[in-house]
Amino acid sequence: MAYERQLQGAMERLDQSLATLRNLIKRGQNADAIYFMEKGELKDRYDELQNIITISNTGNYGARGVQNTRNL
Repeated sequence: MAYERQLQGAMERLDQSLATLRNLIKRGQNADAIYFMEKGELKDRYDELQNIITISNTGNYGARGVQNTRNL
């Protein structure tokens, strides 16, 4: 359940960043748009989402993901 909430939050932040990128392009601020994609907020949002997906694929969920438990 926590994974779904985390993923949904990351998707919403990515969507907001894409809207910002659209506005930059629409206003003709192409240099700013390129920076935004390559080194700015959009890159950060994409990396965040990619990290969430990578962690979920390893099965190493950690604290409340329960998968990471072993015999005591």
